[in-house]
Amino acid sequence: MNYHIMTLFPEMVLDGLNTSIIGRAVNKGLISVEAVNIRDYTKEKHGHVDDAPYGGGAGMVMQAEPVYCCYEAICEKLKKKPRVLFMTPQGKVFNQKIAEELAKEEDLVFLCGHYEGIDERVLEEIVTDELSVGDYVLTGGELPAMVMIDCISRLVPGVLNNNVSAEEESFHDNLLEYPQYTRPEEWRGKKVPEILLSGHHQNIYQWRRQESIKRTLKKRPDLLCQANLDKKEKVFLTQLEKDLHSHINCDKLTRCEK
Repeated sequence: MNYHIMTLFPEMVLDGLNTSIIGRAVNKGLISVEAVNIRDYTKEKHGHVDDAPYGGGAGMVMQAEPVYCCYEAICEKLKKKPRVLFMTPQGKVFNQKIAEELAKEEDLVFLCGHYEGIDERVLEEIVTDELSVGDYVLTGGELPAMVMIDCISRLVPGVLNNNVSAEEESFHDNLLEYPQYTRPEEWRGKKVPEILLSGHHQNIYQWRRQESIKRTLKKRPDLLCQANLDKKEKVFLTQLEKDLHSHINCDKLTRCEK
């Protein structure tokens, strides 16, 4: 997986991504990250890449030409037109399913805007996907790009020391992750659940699945209509709803399962 980040602040993204698990993956050659400075492609003698918006209004707008020239340079290097992801609060909210789809790509370009935005004409010309990390506004697209790259990279084979980890974390099968424990067996009077000490892998797996269902019902019941559950797990969920007097609409859930 190769990431190409179009930005006005290359140091910001490189400093953040060249650490921890993602940094180790870069060092191993499992992924590559390059930050391409849009400012390098301006023809304005003072290095400006923005101007006042037509029609008036506050702030400045990034010009089309430097962004397009930066994009062209990436295309020329790759010998193809890559998928371009524009970081914008107007985009589709990024989630695990989107991450899994994007992880199949060989190259991804992240376009990070700044100021009041980017000239619409270049967005129409080069952007293939508009993505958001939530319904709020940030000062630029760099932080959302880093969040998405971190998430996508965890799905690249070899990035995690244990490849099973990515399959058991939150949002796999549309369920939240089960609770985790480590040594000591007892901490301040709280004991590790006995089943985790049993060594019975099938029972442990079943317990973890049930705990994931419980946690999802309690914290994110909206996920359950699309959760990947077998017949026994659906029965377990139905009983949970009755026992806990959940606000989930059972009829709605049944329709989702059909």
